[in-house]
Amino acid sequence: MSNTEPSTSFALGGRTVKRLGYGAMQLAGPGVFGPPKDRGAALAVLREAVARGVNHIDTSDFYGPHITNQLIREALHPYRDDLVIVTKISARRGDDGSWIPAMSREELIQAVHDNLRNLGLDVLDVVNLRSMFGIHGPAEGSIEEPLTVLAELQRQGLVRHIGLSNVTPAQIAEGRRLCEIVCVQNHYNVAHRQDDALIDELARDGIAYVPYFPLGGFTPLQSSTLSDVAARLGVTSMQVALAWLLRRAPNILLIPGTSSIAHLQENLAAGKLALPDDVITALDQVANISAA
Repeated sequence: MSNTEPSTSFALGGRTVKRLGYGAMQLAGPGVFGPPKDRGAALAVLREAVARGVNHIDTSDFYGPHITNQLIREALHPYRDDLVIVTKISARRGDDGSWIPAMSREELIQAVHDNLRNLGLDVLDVVNLRSMFGIHGPAEGSIEEPLTVLAELQRQGLVRHIGLSNVTPAQIAEGRRLCEIVCVQNHYNVAHRQDDALIDELARDGIAYVPYFPLGGFTPLQSSTLSDVAARLGVTSMQVALAWLLRRAPNILLIPGTSSIAHLQENLAAGKLALPDDVITALDQVANISAA
């Protein structure tokens, strides 16, 4: 991996977006369930993100449920022309906050209409079909049936572009035989690198790769290498982790989430962080150390 300055933008669904975007998941309550403790602060973070040039927001109507989409609408509607809102479908929430597969035809159609209504849109920019064969990680199983439903909604004009989430390489290949796939959203970060080969393959084909949990998610990244690099550069470990991702491949789009304006500003500053070659070499070894 070279230390050449990474590009700041990439194509997503026929639009050009900044590679540092924003993930809205953390705007909901604890466990991504229920309302935020401070609704005003959540609205302020969204407005600050867009004011600072973010034009790619990731969300879903099963965050809350419905909460984050309603916040996005309240904070940002009518939307800027260059803003791309990406959502995902195929899950619902139980009364206890559990994550339940919702991949039937009726559930998928309802999910698209729920997203349209809560976001205040006539058409969704990008909809990711999240595979629910494995709740906490990809698991094999055919996605043809639910993806066919989503493609029908696309032909009806309710969805512009289709992506996939929580998927295996075999499911991506299956999906690409059925329709155009503009992005893949999987778990990936400096320590969790099972998708290395997949990222390079998608980059060759001009398909965006959007890592979720770029900072570790519910279990934040812990690495002495990250900590040492951050101390040396005078930045935070999370800024180092984000900067490494931006240099990993040109098709990686980041969607770090936060409910704090100060944290948002730190995340966005990572886009200007230069990593020396020896730092990149050290960070490339973090995954090996984590797996040992």
